[in-house]
Amino acid sequence: MTTPADPLPLVEQYGPRCAPSPFERGTDGPRVIMVGIDGSDTSMRAAAYACGLARRQQSQLMVVFVAAPSAWTASVTGAGAAMQEALDELAAELRRDIRTVAEELRVPVTFVIRRGDPCLELRRAADEAKADTVVVGSSMQAGHRLIGSIATRLVRLGKWPVVVVP
Repeated sequence: MTTPADPLPLVEQYGPRCAPSPFERGTDGPRVIMVGIDGSDTSMRAAAYACGLARRQQSQLMVVFVAAPSAWTASVTGAGAAMQEALDELAAELRRDIRTVAEELRVPVTFVIRRGDPCLELRRAADEAKADTVVVGSSMQAGHRLIGSIATRLVRLGKWPVVVVP
């Protein structure tokens, strides 16, 4: 059991083991489904959708949590440490929730923690895992209508099918 002061492992696997299969794009159904989560309602709906899809398709599910500290935390004394602690607590909570669901539904899950720009880190994770599908929740922030949400940015990359869950 980790305490808030202990660093969280960056990658953990839950549920049954998935038999490795050779990588081949265009096979019947996805082999790796990746979902990005941040703890928001829409990201958790995306995780539920991706988990159900992985169970039905007998695919590996990769859940990626990107800890993205706000730019203002660097300018406020002590805010960086407080933000990091909050992100670590959120990651631990999400990890517990994902593990419970993976074991209940018997879905092979890899939980990954990344730090940085969410779009960039999701793209890297999808490329590294050779994801067949990327699932994300829609943004609820008004500003994203002007500058583009993570979902929009991932769709524009055009590397994988992107499912945006409302």
